Amino acid sequence: MKKILMIGTGGTIASIKTENGLVPQISSDELLAYVPEIKEYCLADSIQLLNIDSTNIQPEHWVMMTEAIEKYYDKYDGFVITHGTDTMAYTSAALSYLIQNSSKPIVLTGAQKPINAEITDAKKNLLDSFRFASEDGVSGVYVVFDGKAIIGTRARKVKSKSYSAFESINFPVAAIIDDRRITKYISKYNIEKEVKFYKKIYPSVFLLKLAPGMEADVLDYIGEKYEGLVIESYGAGGLPFLDKRNFLHKLEGLIEKGKIIVIATQVMFEGSDMGIYEVGVKALQKYNVLQAYDMNIEAVITKLMWIMAQTKNFEEVKTMFYTRIHEDSLY
Repeated sequence: MKKILMIGTGGTIASIKTENGLVPQISSDELLAYVPEIKEYCLADSIQLLNIDSTNIQPEHWVMMTEAIEKYYDKYDGFVITHGTDTMAYTSAALSYLIQNSSKPIVLTGAQKPINAEITDAKKNLLDSFRFASEDGVSGVYVVFDGKAIIGTRARKVKSKSYSAFESINFPVAAIIDDRRITKYISKYNIEKEVKFYKKIYPSVFLLKLAPGMEADVLDYIGEKYEGLVIESYGAGGLPFLDKRNFLHKLEGLIEKGKIIVIATQVMFEGSDMGIYEVGVKALQKYNVLQAYDMNIEAVITKLMWIMAQTKNFEEVKTMFYTRIHEDSLY
């Protein structure tokens, strides 16, 4: 029987009601006690790393999780991280870059209702996560939620309250988990490389969502405060350049200062393709910018933070940004 370590970080799953709303206070050991069926699938231990709302999760906490998994990596066959749902997709993407070539599963899960609620999704999600982490042939980072296993770099929270909170964006769901069986749709290659842990993250990355009427000089301010910039543009991707709201003109100044810029899209599915329209082609032809293609915005931001902790040279960043970290064609 496999040994799985649960790492508690807080979130709704571990919350109790207070006069100030839900607050994470339930311990990891207590969470396990709510789902005794886990013992049928594996030997489970737990540690408490954090106990906070995931709105308070920061890049430094991703490094803490990475260090915890590295510390216990040789002692366990897999890991389950209980986490709040609001930033879970950021954490799953970040851990995909910070922990590479893992032959063991690293599963993030949580809930929309606390585990001690009369009606809750927490028990199912927790049991599903341990079942999936105990499966043979499962490796790498996943989000397990509402009966689905989603590749870590492809998860996004799409509903704020419903149990079906997460979807896999621009990539198939890795597996479906029901009461009787686990049906895998993505067969990951056997990982023969040695697992590699990264301990540095560079949080100086700003996300700007374009809206009609936005003044281009906002880029001046961002350029003074941040080294990396991800711009959520419209449609297939591009930047407005007409009249006084000329973002391309401002972009030139940022490039000259050595800022790293990625153009993404606000559209959830199908990704960017800046080679279609003039608003995209001009940016690509004139300036050293990258585009996100079909990557989640969570993956774009966390991958850029991971890369810029290692280099800020544009050509090196470009190579690493467009290099897939997994052999199975995932970002």
